[in-house]
Amino acid sequence: MNSPATEVVRLLTVRGETLAVAESLTGGLVAADITAAPGASKAFRGSVTAYATELKHELLGVDAALLAARGAVDAQVAAQMAAGVRKALGADWGIATTGVAGPDEQDGKPVGTVYVAVDGPASKLSDGGKVASLRLNGDRAEIRMESVRSVLALLLQELASEQTGNERAQDTERNGGF
Repeated sequence: MNSPATEVVRLLTVRGETLAVAESLTGGLVAADITAAPGASKAFRGSVTAYATELKHELLGVDAALLAARGAVDAQVAAQMAAGVRKALGADWGIATTGVAGPDEQDGKPVGTVYVAVDGPASKLSDGGKVASLRLNGDRAEIRMESVRSVLALLLQELASEQTGNERAQDTERNGGF
């Protein structure tokens, strides 16, 4: 069985699509995992590690009022990070991680609070993106590694559901639209 990153690279390559990554708590681990996969250069555009809150606004276009009101650890922030990196790096897909790895809480959120997001082609996803809210246990390293696994799993889920939707559309076409 291929690693999730290898499977992401394989699927994106087959489809001729690209990926960009926005990371906060994972600090480059998602990009490192993807670039470790053979053939990553065919699908991976690049990444932005926006660890400082203001960089989420300045580099990824996350709404400053949202950051001021809710802090960086928020579902909408994750969604905007994924959309922002996708746009900034010119990719078909964008994924993002934001959360609290510890040892201390952040913005009133407990350690282990993580949001991962996927933003894809609007015509292929009902709302353009998806966010998963996670409550992870473990130490700092475990929370960061589980965040990597979770964002890649969310992307694989979106790629699979989108492919199923395309196959259904092709079947409908072949079967006279019914």
